[in-house]
Amino acid sequence: MRGGWSSGDIPDLTGRVAVVTGANSGLGYVTARELARKGARVVLACRSEARGQEAGDRMAAEVPDAHIEFRRLDLADLASVRDFAASFPYGRLDLLVNNAGVMAPPRGRTADGFETQFGVNHLGHFALTGLLVPVLLSTPAARVVTVSSMLHVMSNVDLDDVNSERRYRRWVAYARSKTANLLFVHELTRRVDAHGGDLVAAAAHPGYAATELQTAGPRAEGRRGAERLMRAANAVFAQSAEAGALPTLYAATAPGVRPDSFTGPSTVMWRGAPAPSRRAPWTRDDTMARRLWEASEQLTGVSCAAALQEI
Repeated sequence: MRGGWSSGDIPDLTGRVAVVTGANSGLGYVTARELARKGARVVLACRSEARGQEAGDRMAAEVPDAHIEFRRLDLADLASVRDFAASFPYGRLDLLVNNAGVMAPPRGRTADGFETQFGVNHLGHFALTGLLVPVLLSTPAARVVTVSSMLHVMSNVDLDDVNSERRYRRWVAYARSKTANLLFVHELTRRVDAHGGDLVAAAAHPGYAATELQTAGPRAEGRRGAERLMRAANAVFAQSAEAGALPTLYAATAPGVRPDSFTGPSTVMWRGAPAPSRRAPWTRDDTMARRLWEASEQLTGVSCAAALQEI
């Protein structure tokens, strides 16, 4: 991987179809816009119709010939995930970018009763991917890119307490959800390989990028001081959303991306051009990955076993 990779290196994507979750702002917006700029038809999968439509209008102004459309997706509600997958209108899906997420919010629950971070960041994307696996597998050389975080190193998953019932520590819960993302990619890769498929599952992280993710939690709790502090830290230390999206775009489009790879910024996993990123050893634990997968199937009711067997 050469050090100066940029969005200008994305190949022509004309004829490709992509879904980007959380595409209305931050990293998701930049990712969707740059894919559209290179000719992909991009589905903006967002919870808020108003924000999704506004993002689509803004994107169309920036990239006048873009092929983009909004479709509602609430990852905190498995019924919404099922509706999105059931109504997916295309016979191919070249790229699924599991980007949306929440970071360190107050304790909360999804519509299905899961702890918010585990439910949105992991289970929602697990279900979405599983439901879209048939069309992904029928599309040659499709990719699934899941956005994790360098903060995954703070904690492994706890399968005995996935909903943080015993104790809710917001940053630990966030780290566990991001570890779950990497374990998901690891196990999806193993299962695709076992059936001889050419789907590439990879992960990426933005380093420290200035987005709304850092301020959403304090704002939701009315902690104005904490919100101001996060904004100040973003201004001083973070790289832009434009730069933060590059590892995702690399994993999504660069030739030769390896299955189960983890791409992040080159400089201390913090900022810089895309490069292979370090990951905690537990994110390659075959047994834990299999157990998390099986638990996720039970919790969501989504299984892609039949589709994989048809490869």
